[in-house]
Amino acid sequence: MEKRLMRKIVLENGQEFYGEGFGAQCDAINEIVFNTSMVGYQEIVSDPSYTNQMVVMTYPLIGNYGITDEDYETKIPTIGGMIVREYNDSPSNFRYTKTLSEILEENGIPGISGVDTRKITRMIRNEGSQKVMITGPDTPKEEALAAMGAYELPKDGVARVSCKKKWYARTANPAYHVVAVDCGIKLNIIRSLNKRGCNVTVVPFDTPAQEILNLKPDGVFLSNGPGDPEDVTPVIELVRVLRGKLPIFGICMGHQLISIACGAKTYKMKFGHRGGNHPVKNLLTGKIEITSQNHSFAVDKDSLGGTGLVPTHINLLDDTVEGAACPKDKLFSVQYHPESAPGPQDSGYLFDQFIGMMKENQRNA
Repeated sequence: MEKRLMRKIVLENGQEFYGEGFGAQCDAINEIVFNTSMVGYQEIVSDPSYTNQMVVMTYPLIGNYGITDEDYETKIPTIGGMIVREYNDSPSNFRYTKTLSEILEENGIPGISGVDTRKITRMIRNEGSQKVMITGPDTPKEEALAAMGAYELPKDGVARVSCKKKWYARTANPAYHVVAVDCGIKLNIIRSLNKRGCNVTVVPFDTPAQEILNLKPDGVFLSNGPGDPEDVTPVIELVRVLRGKLPIFGICMGHQLISIACGAKTYKMKFGHRGGNHPVKNLLTGKIEITSQNHSFAVDKDSLGGTGLVPTHINLLDDTVEGAACPKDKLFSVQYHPESAPGPQDSGYLFDQFIGMMKENQRNA
């Protein structure tokens, strides 16, 4: 077991919390957010949507089943940091190959344990997301606050995590070819498409529309990703060009980008949705899905009028838009993550819906 040094976090509101460090022993400034998932810390650590964010885990014990080679959502984690109540560095899972601390250390990501995560979570809920700094215990609070005040959170998260060249994920006996626009795509999305008979070509977020059309896809998928969707102008323009030409399915940021491209507005939420326990109502069927979520921005429901998009799903906790569609233009999207299997299979039908749209489009071609 590694020897852990004392560390502390300083929030933008001046609150300090002392604990033990794990992972990389470096200073970092990020946005602080919380996640209510009981399991899945490896998927959270390796989800590119957490770029520039330090995540408070509300479940009290983290690290106890280690890290496994098969469960990554991206090969190189870019999360800003981890804040946990109790960290376990002796995993009991027979599948584990490394500890959480080892993975964080390898990728220059700091973590801290032994802090009051319930108090921090309540603070974020009451005051909203804010900047946080993890540093050594001797760093003066005034110095940390000054550093946070001078630091501007980056707006190039999608450019940093998107692939630089196209790559392929093939499956046996494919029936469809999907081009996935990588804004920070999770690998389980690609696995979900492969499992349904799709060869997937993953392309950088700034790939021109004509280049995508030259690949002759049956459908286009827009992925999740970090940051403000309004900063991702290449994908917004892409949707405007491809709208009506091919079936397009968006998840998370993909949902927001489709909405913006059609003329809707997005806004930053007070503290966002992160966790595997959000009830969402499907307005088309009346069914309730238990969903997995990870986003700071949402689509303004009042701005959907005149866009051609109609709400298809609604969050039962705060009435935010969780899905939208324009059947005429072969567009549909959801804010939550059907590939994360939170229900555990409540939302898998969305991938089947995409398959159905591509099949119909092939028939009508």
